[in-house]
Amino acid sequence: MAKKNLQPGTVFSPTPVVLVTAQGSDGKPNIITLAWVGIVSSGPPMMSISLRSSRHSHKLIEESSAFVINIPSEALVRETDYCGVVSGRKEDKFEGAGLTPVPAEKVNAPLILECPVNIECEVRQTLRLGVHDMYIGEVVAVHADEEVVQDGGLNIAAIRPFVFCPGDARYWNLGTVIGGYGFTKGKL
Repeated sequence: MAKKNLQPGTVFSPTPVVLVTAQGSDGKPNIITLAWVGIVSSGPPMMSISLRSSRHSHKLIEESSAFVINIPSEALVRETDYCGVVSGRKEDKFEGAGLTPVPAEKVNAPLILECPVNIECEVRQTLRLGVHDMYIGEVVAVHADEEVVQDGGLNIAAIRPFVFCPGDARYWNLGTVIGGYGFTKGKL
């Protein structure tokens, strides 16, 4: 099978879709939809988010050194898209999307009540990378709706997260399980 050369770019697909909340010194919270997000360490638990410095949430994270990663279910795809195309400088995205801010336990940024999973993070490092800045946040608290917790962990089928594919700029839901870590060695 022949390979074809493509232009260098962000072709890594799919990427998780999250709603990140932040709150600056003015006390007004904001939501930004991000797909540039990931796990960077399991001990201590750390996650990264990347966003452009021109974004309103960038300023809020700079001021507070904190953010919350909220994992939306596919039932929130319209609200998620809305929060990605409207500016928080001009509109209250909580009001516009019909979402509910809930105070976090450890950071100065709200959780989104309607999201089944909320991950509070304190910024530990900022990397200035081209047009995006990456914030590496230590996970200081995790909240999950009772309905999505199973055997002390998360039931992904109950969460119903979705992904974004940069190449076609569309959201996709997740399909069926095709294997699991260690299944080739009989661990599943």
